[in-house]
Amino acid sequence: MSRPPLPPFTTETAAQKARMAEDAWNSRDPARCALAYTPDSRWHNRAEFIEGRAAIEAFLTRKWNRELEYRLIKEVWAFHADRIAVRFAYEWRDDSGQWFRSYGNENWAFDENGLMKERIASINDLPIKEADRKFRWPQGRRPDDHPGLSDLGL
Repeated sequence: MSRPPLPPFTTETAAQKARMAEDAWNSRDPARCALAYTPDSRWHNRAEFIEGRAAIEAFLTRKWNRELEYRLIKEVWAFHADRIAVRFAYEWRDDSGQWFRSYGNENWAFDENGLMKERIASINDLPIKEADRKFRWPQGRRPDDHPGLSDLGL
């Protein structure tokens, strides 16, 4: 299975890869998202160490059952050869109605077919008021004209 764009990445293809990941995660479809990773992909996500597509899909299912009204923006920080570093922020609420802005960095490594073989994420959560939300597009893909992280001052 191939998942273009393929490494080595350029400025354009690294940005395309980040937007594709953002779009997939904003779909909140764990099965769709899991297909972007190698069958033996390894993750370090907060305090969890995850390995393999089935575990990734299970993790994402748990995540989006807990993180309601999830909206995400990713932005390329750096890239080289088969690796991309992104910074991100996402907003969500819990089942009590408390809103959060989670933000951090991810380091990605890809195989020759463009599938992610490793993901290392560092994430912080900030409680926010509903009035302080910045990501207010309808659930799903971020509109092309919606500001990115730098434009929002994040």
